[in-house]
Amino acid sequence: MKAKVVVAIDLGTTGNRVIAFSREGTIIAKSYYEFPQIFPQSGWVEHNPFDILNTTLDALRDVVKVIGVNNVTSIGITNQRETTILWDKFTGKPVYNAIVWQCRRTENICRDLKQYNKVIKEKTGLVLDPYFSATKIKWIIKNVPDIKKKIFEGKIIFGTPETWILWNLTVGNVHCTEPSNASRTMLFNIRTLEFDPKLLKIFAIPGQILPEVKNSDSTFGVMDKKILGKEIPLVGILGDQQASLFTQCGWKKNMIKATYGTGIFIMTNILKKPVISNKLLTTIAWKIGDEVNYAMEGSLFIGGAAIQWLRDNLKILKSAADSENMAALLKDNEDVYFVPALQGLGAPYWDPDARGLLIGLTRKTTTKNIVRAVLESLAYQTRDVIEEMEKNLQFKFKVLCVDGGATVNNFLMQFQSDILSLPVERLVNIDSTALGAAGISAITTGFWTKEQFEKMKTIDKVFKPIMNKKNSNFYYAKWKEAVKRCLKWK
Repeated sequence: MKAKVVVAIDLGTTGNRVIAFSREGTIIAKSYYEFPQIFPQSGWVEHNPFDILNTTLDALRDVVKVIGVNNVTSIGITNQRETTILWDKFTGKPVYNAIVWQCRRTENICRDLKQYNKVIKEKTGLVLDPYFSATKIKWIIKNVPDIKKKIFEGKIIFGTPETWILWNLTVGNVHCTEPSNASRTMLFNIRTLEFDPKLLKIFAIPGQILPEVKNSDSTFGVMDKKILGKEIPLVGILGDQQASLFTQCGWKKNMIKATYGTGIFIMTNILKKPVISNKLLTTIAWKIGDEVNYAMEGSLFIGGAAIQWLRDNLKILKSAADSENMAALLKDNEDVYFVPALQGLGAPYWDPDARGLLIGLTRKTTTKNIVRAVLESLAYQTRDVIEEMEKNLQFKFKVLCVDGGATVNNFLMQFQSDILSLPVERLVNIDSTALGAAGISAITTGFWTKEQFEKMKTIDKVFKPIMNKKNSNFYYAKWKEAVKRCLKWK
């Protein structure tokens, strides 16, 4: 007889992953499927919601085939946040493609609402930016024919990817989210823990389309028997960066993690009281039982996506892994800098009009310089955010905990350590978002204890700074000069 497992569904930006973990925290089975990225116009990014659903179901079936459906104790979910889907609750058909968190189409809506900057910041902890769900919902309501009539008739509902998947796995019986995701919609008051009537009025969004908000560690329902032949409890949901924080830093204060995925997301746990920052985000980490934990976050729109851009758009790389070897062939950056403002700039600049910049080119410049400049830009961006966090919290971090696909790049991790003058700790299991989803699910059901889960964080490698601090500060100062030149380009 096969051993019991907890399963995590990890709904990513470029693909969906399902992982089964044993009682000891070992990965027993995993499956991953990419889905297409849709770019209808410059700066616009969409997904087909059925691609999100079907790749999830395919990955689930792959994993269950290996482990056996009767051995699944529960399923936890983690997801790309802010990505916006509206659908007909009677037919299950989306009214429009999912508008992805990276999409910048609502810049004009944000400009028109700039008078509400202060109230939005105070209530949500977020900055008024196209990144979040509210302006995406507003755009869909404004641009999809007949949708207002259907909303009035009670046919249309909204959700970010975890809500869409939950609704489909329960065959339309559950329309829910939880605070870590609700706090990213720009409609949720992080103090009252409710969707805020004043914010709904500002964005002209009808409250009846919004999901119910339950605790992060709730049992949200059961997967319908028709899907895998057995009902399975759906327990625990966290937004992807909060799930990573749950794995990396748990309930500890003054620890910081960075996830290098499609974007880069740097987050620290500030526990029970929100600290509002002008240039960074204050968000809900999770609500477990009666206790709410808050986090401070810096969101960078382009991380691993820049390496993907080198591979798919510029055809400089055959595979993402080639970037490490190419960058390492150079002794230094030869004064070539890249600012990855391919979808505007996120924290701490929040400039939707910034555009990508490659500067310092000469006749000597080769593709190796460009690749190295792209990798270095990820480390510079991370320093931007960490310095801003330290200023807000009046605390110096001692180590950076990292995870995500790009952390396999040793050149990048060493350069990150050098630019920060901090040790960088890389996990053995870089899929920390999935482990976080499994963790909240398994702790809730009693499959793991809190102590067992904390011990599952094992370090693969520690990168220590080897660069002279004077040199790292010089490189960083030049990067800041490059950033100035790409701002307000549009």
